[in-house]
Amino acid sequence: MTATPDTTSAAPSSALAPFRHPLFRAVWLASMVSNFGGLIQSVGASWMMTSIAPSADMVALVQTSVTLPIMLLSLLAGAIADSHDRRKVLLVAQGFMLTVSVLLTLAAWMGLLTPWLLLLFTFLIGCGSALNAPAWQASVGDMVPRPDLPAAVALNSMGFNIARGVGPALGGLIVAAAGAAAAFAVNAVSYVALLVVLARWRPDRPTSTLPRETLGAAMLAGLRYVAMSPRTLAVLARSLAFGTGASAITALMPLIARELVGGGPLTYGLLLGAFGVGAVGGALTSTGLRARLSTETLVRLSCLAFAAAAAVTALNLGMAVTVPALLLAGAGWVLTLSSFNVSVQMATPRWVVARALSLYQMTAFGGMALGSWLWGTIAENRSLEAALLVAAGVLLACAALGLLLPLPEVGGRDLAPLRQWDAPATALPVEGRTGPVVIAVGWRIAESDAPAFLAAMAERRRVRRRDGAHNWTLLRDLADPELWVERYHAPTWNDYVRLNNRLTRDDASLIDTLRALHRGPWPPEVRRMIEREARPTPEDAPHDDARALAAPRTDPLPLS
Repeated sequence: MTATPDTTSAAPSSALAPFRHPLFRAVWLASMVSNFGGLIQSVGASWMMTSIAPSADMVALVQTSVTLPIMLLSLLAGAIADSHDRRKVLLVAQGFMLTVSVLLTLAAWMGLLTPWLLLLFTFLIGCGSALNAPAWQASVGDMVPRPDLPAAVALNSMGFNIARGVGPALGGLIVAAAGAAAAFAVNAVSYVALLVVLARWRPDRPTSTLPRETLGAAMLAGLRYVAMSPRTLAVLARSLAFGTGASAITALMPLIARELVGGGPLTYGLLLGAFGVGAVGGALTSTGLRARLSTETLVRLSCLAFAAAAAVTALNLGMAVTVPALLLAGAGWVLTLSSFNVSVQMATPRWVVARALSLYQMTAFGGMALGSWLWGTIAENRSLEAALLVAAGVLLACAALGLLLPLPEVGGRDLAPLRQWDAPATALPVEGRTGPVVIAVGWRIAESDAPAFLAAMAERRRVRRRDGAHNWTLLRDLADPELWVERYHAPTWNDYVRLNNRLTRDDASLIDTLRALHRGPWPPEVRRMIEREARPTPEDAPHDDARALAAPRTDPLPLS
């Protein structure tokens, strides 16, 4: 089973357009089965916790134990997904969760579960989810062409929330009829279909002549890229605020069912089902809403809807009012999170997309983990109604945050590799680990063009540092004011080649602007140099080989 998405495909005609790709369709169906199992397991874990440790903070910690690993491990998982075969990463993650689910089933069946052992098992399942999530989200772009990506993300949310619409109610029935151990067993079986589909998938992986980055370097590269990308930073800040506020309803749902509505596990499943049905409706309408509203407007309205739902739920007006409120909350949930996800994916090139998504998930799920603990504490020490009302206030603040940090509209950016750069030949032999490398680019700029050049160079600095350049500086010659020198370092020759290969087609306009400002009779002069120690060494003898060039050096040679 292979997929070679056509990046030139036309824009999707409907929200269901990604289903025309067989691989996406097969993975989507298998994932929905797995989602059913995960939600049934979640119902079993949450309800069992109300039985073995009937306190609000311990019940809320079930949600925290699932989301906390995503906050702690997502960046590592993103680096793994960008550096390795994503299909294999998904297989390992799914296999690990299957194993843990089997052990959880056996422990529950034998009556060995304690509150902290239950939290340990849910934490381990959360670790598997943390490894799985960046690889899965990044793989969507490998299954469908870029124009279909927003609809595919929404369909993934819809698939999860179809499961949310039915799974919790089914989970409530299973728990009521056969106990939590049966719910855990159903979850274990649900991983099998997805494992089979993933085992048959044969993705086309781009070839690279460069060695794989170490995990530490890959994680730093992901952090650097996001830190130098203002659009992505805005998404992360908003997702943190939303995750904190929105987690109140999902974390406290067992207590809402038991204390506000006065029901049992079936009622709990029905309330979760209402939330899921609302989310399905939000996913089905997302394409039409995005065509009519900006991303920022859609997210603000979704935050306001979720805030209203939390406040209405807190009023304890019975099932007739609580169910419609949860339908509204579900729609706000999926519209907001899918908008964040699409914003990150459409603003990030493929080489770093899993790491960017992992950082997005760290902030969103970190907010959920923090919020789950916070709302459980408030519910325990104040009241359940107070926790829901404060959460509604946080969601209102998230909507207002859009005035300071509006979400980007990035649909028109082309982030495919530019591919206009080849590694140059050198007079001295070099190998991949040779370095540090110092690069100096000479520009000749007329005095009248200096302001425009400086503005372009400010963006150039951000792009260079984003892609891996160190110690970027811009120099002006005192004896020849029209001569400007852009200078930066790369730790090794491989790093220098790698950062130049990271330029995207969207960066081409900046390069064209700088070239148009250059007034010299020749193209800008590029000098590539190796840092050397000032004192003579045997390595400075004639006919140095590449190993000698790779020795540690601290003092850069001056431009002459």
